[in-house]
Amino acid sequence: MTIKENNNLISIGELAIRSGMAASALRFYESRGLISSVRNGSQRRHFAREVLRRVAFIKAAQTAGLTLEEIENTLASLPDQRTPTKQDWEKLSRSWQDLIQKRIDDLTALRDQLTSCIGCGCLSLKSCALYNPEDIAKTRGNGARYLLGDKPGKQKNPK
Repeated sequence: MTIKENNNLISIGELAIRSGMAASALRFYESRGLISSVRNGSQRRHFAREVLRRVAFIKAAQTAGLTLEEIENTLASLPDQRTPTKQDWEKLSRSWQDLIQKRIDDLTALRDQLTSCIGCGCLSLKSCALYNPEDIAKTRGNGARYLLGDKPGKQKNPK
């Protein structure tokens, strides 16, 4: 099929305008396999109009807190790279409820912990939930483990 034969195609510029996404973001999504295009003779990208719905799906999933990797896995579960239908969205969004609830719980716990913490210029090492003598938290993995929901182990009192 050539570009001239199909009026169902839109340019990357039109897709950017209509989706509210930067063309660079759309090219990035394409490089990740989230959307796909066809090229004309001068190698310019053109997208099927249904890609608008796929971009809207990606934006909605990101708004719900999903990572691009999670979105990629979700879209890969659809047959033949098809754009999600209403029924797909209902099924897929239900499958995200536990993931979203865990994020809500983690953020609520973080919010509640921060009310007694100023982000460590610590005013009281005796009550600090983030205090980490002798680098005990390194055994739990990378990142701010206690803020990510890991519970501090029994620790020595600060001197």
